Amino acid sequence: MKNTYLDLIQQTFYFPQDGFEVKNNYLHFNGIDLKALIEEYGTPMRLTYLPKISENIQKAKKWFADAIEKNNYPGEYFYCYCTKSSHFAHVLKEALSNDIHLETSSAFDIDIIEKCYLHKLITKDTLIVCNGFKSKPYTQRISKLANLDFNIIPVLDNKEELEEYERTIIYECDLGIRIAAEEQPTFHLYTSRLGIRYSEIKQFYIDKIQSNPKFKLKMLHFFINSGIRDTIYYWNELTKSLKVYCELKKICPALDSFNIGGGWPHKNSLGFEYDYAYMASEILNKVKSTCEEEGVECPNIFTEFGSFTVAESGAFIFQVLAEKLQNDSERWYMIDNSLMTTMPDSWGINSRFILLPVNKWGNGVHRANVGGLSCDQMDYYNSEANTNEVYLPVINNAEPLYIGFFHTGAYQESISGYGGTKHCLIPSPQHILVDKDENGNIITEVFAEQQKVQSMLHILGYDKMRDNGE
Repeated sequence: MKNTYLDLIQQTFYFPQDGFEVKNNYLHFNGIDLKALIEEYGTPMRLTYLPKISENIQKAKKWFADAIEKNNYPGEYFYCYCTKSSHFAHVLKEALSNDIHLETSSAFDIDIIEKCYLHKLITKDTLIVCNGFKSKPYTQRISKLANLDFNIIPVLDNKEELEEYERTIIYECDLGIRIAAEEQPTFHLYTSRLGIRYSEIKQFYIDKIQSNPKFKLKMLHFFINSGIRDTIYYWNELTKSLKVYCELKKICPALDSFNIGGGWPHKNSLGFEYDYAYMASEILNKVKSTCEEEGVECPNIFTEFGSFTVAESGAFIFQVLAEKLQNDSERWYMIDNSLMTTMPDSWGINSRFILLPVNKWGNGVHRANVGGLSCDQMDYYNSEANTNEVYLPVINNAEPLYIGFFHTGAYQESISGYGGTKHCLIPSPQHILVDKDENGNIITEVFAEQQKVQSMLHILGYDKMRDNGE
């Protein structure tokens, strides 16, 4: 009877598969020899495989290009990267090498835009779509770029936001409006807190924008939190938003762009299935058929893919420090970092990632819980997207077991805070960038060393302490 870890994976999934293969009982991730990487840098380790970012962008562009051809769609497609998914300079540099545009969410995002322009990663022709509920510093920075003749579209989240631009933007500026979509039926609120209600958008345009010589309505923005899924809920909300677009288009000649936001899913399990080409084609078919029924021109299509762009580029590699059997059924593999501080989505919103061992694929297998170093009860991982349990190799020889969590490249450092202090003062792991040279060879560099105690003591004020009584 076959009962090794490799046998289990091959019996459960199609394996090997894109990004994952096993050579001599060691896992390779996108062609990266993880054993060699561990030997060079040690653990805990965060790695970012930069070429994966470009690969996913080009895939999405092709899916939509094919959908345009298949449906004889008259509009164009534009890919925007949602910067909040990962703000790192190396991520923006890689993404922008693919002739894309950007979407921002906060005031400091605009400072990043300025840095990108300064370093010639973008030009003033690069479209900057500004989303989110906007504080005064955010609107001020948006107005600054607009007045410097950047190609910028502030997407109005509420009616009052327009008043800020009336005061601060000097020249003519394109605008967008975000629709406040209805939340999915299982959510405990009915309507998104972001955007303007369906029923109010047309009248708001007539009252405040139509005769205003400074502004032109260019884009209607549609987004739902459940993402782009083949569900009745998604198609219903898309249809309602397209109806609003058509109503506006009939009285607003400048309106020519429909933004379907983000929500393109990324692979979070070896059993992940999603027909991207089908969804791209169905979306364009829906847009085209609705516009034809209403007698209006089809819009250009914009997307703002964040997680899809960067998630699959990331991984965390940990060493199992010890095995603990706490009772007859609960076996713990204790790792050399904290899950709740390093991968906060795993406990904060119960996100699942691809969990695989780096070595010991020829060993036997049993159930295990993965435990982090912090003292918090929730610092563990014991279920995967496809099952309610985790199976890992038996530890039975001198070589330590190393495990990896894969496709972690979106949001984790933004939510946990990059650097800074963490629960139980567990340091942030080192961060390794992995790329390819002009000959296709893997190259690596240290982006950040593992966090040092001195940096934490400085943050906490201990280097400013005075002796008691001074």
